Amino acid sequence: MKHFCVIGDPVEHSLSPRLHRRMIELTGLDATYDLCPVRAQELERFVEQARGGAWDGFNVTMPCRTAVAGLVDELPPAARLIGACNTVTVSQDGRLTGHNTDGIGYMQAVKEAGHDIIGKEMTLLGAGGAATAIAVQAALDGVSTLHIFNRKGRSWERALKLADTINANTSCKAAVSDLADEASLRQALEASTILTNATSLGMAPHADTCPIPDASMLRPELIVSDIIYNPKQTRLLQMASANGCATFNGLYMLLFQGAEAFRLWTGKEMPIEPIREHYFKG
Repeated sequence: MKHFCVIGDPVEHSLSPRLHRRMIELTGLDATYDLCPVRAQELERFVEQARGGAWDGFNVTMPCRTAVAGLVDELPPAARLIGACNTVTVSQDGRLTGHNTDGIGYMQAVKEAGHDIIGKEMTLLGAGGAATAIAVQAALDGVSTLHIFNRKGRSWERALKLADTINANTSCKAAVSDLADEASLRQALEASTILTNATSLGMAPHADTCPIPDASMLRPELIVSDIIYNPKQTRLLQMASANGCATFNGLYMLLFQGAEAFRLWTGKEMPIEPIREHYFKG
């Protein structure tokens, strides 16, 4: 029997158990998936237990994602550039490999929505963990230009570092601007094929907030995505739809990042249609 789990503090809010237990059921895998509260100071002990065979793989949520990247034995290019892991595989000889499947999940969600953004320009709002994963994977996959917008504050330096990392390690050109600079934001959106909101603006219970101050910035040809999935239609997506833009929310990023983790652990492809029908319709 295989044993998988999600770690972090807190973990009770995680949707991973619901998703992965359903995948296990549908594929007939002899496996379990558990919730494991792990505080930052307990992480090293947990990792050693996993290395010793207690777990065959695990997901990682806050506050452990950055720290676990420094404790595993190997990081593929995306996880190395992101500097954080949300999925860890454990080999039979106890070797741990840290992955970040968030960016992969987002890029697959773009394809699922019927869009091709390779070789094109992207405007990305935010520079947190999810934004970083999306930016790095988009750059590695071949997005030509990344216009990163972030508020000047605690995460400003992180945004600048993200752009520097992308420029130094990929062929993508990345630059950072202040989200409050409406003229620069309008200019970036005019040049972009897709706008991605990776901030928390618009998330419940603050669903009345929106990162875009003026609906006229959203021309009909612009694809507008939001990694938020509660509510399913954020104020940004409502505004974009009213302007004739193609839109999609964060549900499929969630779905496909989980599918990639499942594939890494088991070698099995996620049964997409039953999962889609059960959890993602309506």
